[in-house]
Amino acid sequence: MTTARRPSRRILLGAAALLPVGAALAACTDSGSDAPAAPGGSESAASGADFDAIIAAGPVAADADIAASAWAQKVKDAGKLTRGGTIVNQVFSLQDPSTGKVTGFDGGLTQLLAQYILGKDSTDKIDYIDTTVDTRETMLVNGTVDTVIATYSITAPRLEKIDFAGPYYLSGTSIQVRTEDKDSITDVADLTGKKLVTQSNSTGITAIEENVKDPASVQQLPDNESCVTGLKQGRFDAYVLDQGVLLGNSKADPTVTVVGKPFTEDPYGIGLPKDSGALDFVNAFLTAIEEDGTWKKLYDATIGTVIEGAAPTPPTPGDLPTA
Repeated sequence: MTTARRPSRRILLGAAALLPVGAALAACTDSGSDAPAAPGGSESAASGADFDAIIAAGPVAADADIAASAWAQKVKDAGKLTRGGTIVNQVFSLQDPSTGKVTGFDGGLTQLLAQYILGKDSTDKIDYIDTTVDTRETMLVNGTVDTVIATYSITAPRLEKIDFAGPYYLSGTSIQVRTEDKDSITDVADLTGKKLVTQSNSTGITAIEENVKDPASVQQLPDNESCVTGLKQGRFDAYVLDQGVLLGNSKADPTVTVVGKPFTEDPYGIGLPKDSGALDFVNAFLTAIEEDGTWKKLYDATIGTVIEGAAPTPPTPGDLPTA
């Protein structure tokens, strides 16, 4: 069975995986992650036969391609893929506590990557380990996880420590407010003089510094749960972070709403150990699922359920930021 665990021990996340947002899609964070939790009883971003069919139809790498990558061969020899990230994000990666099944865009990418290396019927050969904004790079460097797939923004400072395959999705910094305030705060210009919150060590900090004129205050909190709670309690006027995280919050809790369009660009990448032989292999995987239509099908079943309009053209793997 697919498991989820903290770095120190393997556990199955049961009902605890689905906490209310006030108690519990970014580029920046997890439980300390990039992720809101789903309220009890809510449905995952994609579930059932459609999601399963998308994964089952995904590609499998040739043995020679696996052997050419020390990283991929190590994963195949271990018989499992260990992924850092979160399993409490409504849109990107959510675990059903009754079955242990993980769905969502990042969840689907994880399963497709495991299948690409380990062969068909490999969705139960994944260990999901919780990571935070502060631990992701460290856990890749020390080998605790094989990869991090967690609405993980590609930035130049992070590229100094790890490799990023991708980008696999282009997001951007957005604004979340209490739903009752959605008409008074509609875009970044309305944040002047407002009390703002974002996650520590996130791309939201730079976005505020570079795009918001004279906010009343900017507070950094350690995780998504704290930021949403503070917003709902009225301690902050707006929560600024990656659109993917904020959309997940709104899907989980209708009392908070994403307003306007993203005002920055944040490319998501698959975090990998630096110089491990993983980069070219995982970029080839992303290219394969983009070219055969799997990427679009996964988008439509997950992100496409909360963002209106046709699926975008997927970004080109290897097109990374330089500054």
